[in-house]
Amino acid sequence: MTGPHLPLDPALVARARALAARAAQPVVDLARSRTTVSVERATLRLAGLTGADPDGIPWVNRLADAVAEQTGLEHGIALPVFHALQDHPDLTRLAHAAAAGGVRFELPVGDAAGHARTRARRAVGAGFTRIAEKRRERDALVAEIGDPPQRPWIYLIVATGDIYEDIPQAQAAAKAGADVIAVIRSTGQSLLDYVPEGATREGFAGTYATGENFRLMRAALDETSREVGRYIRLTNYASGLCMPEIAALAGMHRLDMMLNDSMYGILFRDINPVRTFVDQRFSRQVHARAGIIINTGEDNYLTTADAVEAAHTVTVSQLLNERFAHEAGLPDPLLGLGHAFEINPEVPESFRLELAHALLARQLFPDAPLKWMPPTKHMTGDVFRGNLLDGFFNLAGVMTGQSILLVGMMTEAVVTPWLSDRDIALQNVRYVLSACAGLAEDFHPPADGFIARRANEVLGEAVDLLGRIVDDGLLNAIADGTFGIMRRPADGGRGLDGVAERAEDYWNPASEVLDLDGEFTPAREEAAR
Repeated sequence: MTGPHLPLDPALVARARALAARAAQPVVDLARSRTTVSVERATLRLAGLTGADPDGIPWVNRLADAVAEQTGLEHGIALPVFHALQDHPDLTRLAHAAAAGGVRFELPVGDAAGHARTRARRAVGAGFTRIAEKRRERDALVAEIGDPPQRPWIYLIVATGDIYEDIPQAQAAAKAGADVIAVIRSTGQSLLDYVPEGATREGFAGTYATGENFRLMRAALDETSREVGRYIRLTNYASGLCMPEIAALAGMHRLDMMLNDSMYGILFRDINPVRTFVDQRFSRQVHARAGIIINTGEDNYLTTADAVEAAHTVTVSQLLNERFAHEAGLPDPLLGLGHAFEINPEVPESFRLELAHALLARQLFPDAPLKWMPPTKHMTGDVFRGNLLDGFFNLAGVMTGQSILLVGMMTEAVVTPWLSDRDIALQNVRYVLSACAGLAEDFHPPADGFIARRANEVLGEAVDLLGRIVDDGLLNAIADGTFGIMRRPADGGRGLDGVAERAEDYWNPASEVLDLDGEFTPAREEAAR
């Protein structure tokens, strides 16, 4: 890694990763042995089932619910669905009939099961083919149009609630310098156990994540990419109760990044931990196949916990997110781990502490496209102070070699940003990136200085915490409020009723493919590191 270098103890770093692997393994085993309604619905989406009934309930929900009621979820729904399909022209007609109570589902055996497997593999394979085509399409566009000329990439949010208002705002932001456009999801969508259909215009503080909204925004940004001469990346959220389905839709509509954290939904949306870990594994497998960069959510911990006292919990979460991602087959270049500029500015040496934390993340994960989040918790409504604080954030991002820089807003915690707010914020970023380009090459904290000592202190605390998690179990650590001071027991939260332990004869054609993709052998693990 070029640029700043901290004298981290390699033995301590190796111990941290080994402990993270041990802490994660019971959760990986749990995820491998269960399925969820959203995993099964995602499989139907990959097989091509779209649309919704007159009440807006997606056909994937109607069909999955009908099968689960008759044969259970624990066997997987693919065999009953594709066995029944022999008597219907397509999945949509089958879903109509199932919703009307006109289909009797059963688990086929013998030749009937073999024929159902063949039909299922063919249909789901078409979905994976579409994802592969979209990945090749992205690669071709980047080769033709070009990447942004600088790193970090400038990441900016739009959040009107109306996709047709989001589009011109996103295009204007790209023309003003943004490299990544994130469309914030409507408040509450994480808690919906279905994905709305079609283009939506009524989201609250954000726009619904739907396949059609993805398609519309991607097409608009492709147009703008050609106009500005650099490929503009599109981000949304694969989180909440429909994480696997949204991941599948993102892959089929060529999104480039997805927020996808292993614990965010547990901690901040009170979604059941078991449901979340099963869903996140499947969704990351899809992201790996689609070439989508995930963004994890460690920055959120520091909005509820103190950023100095809880710094080591961010490092622990990053190491766990890395382990879960690797196990799912997601390589480091797609692992956008998160961290944040959230230390109270009134704390003495706050900027030096921020540099220590940012450098620690950068050095622990040298090949990961880290996403550096701006100050939010300590923004006061004083827009002049806020703009200055955002400037310090931008400076820290350049000095420590961050990969993705989310644009901070001087009006944070006051109003949803106006276009003029975004323009001023982008001016701030552009100035710092231009004036300080290459500063990371000249920034070399002394080995015995404040920054190096602080980074090593945080790493040591992270190792100690990982040791306790190995002893107590990750699910118990989450229940005890270890991360973000949120207490979330394994048997609580939303969505547990949508989880089923896999039966011995469980089969899912999507998992069959994705598990083969994600076999993380020791050689692959070493290569990823």
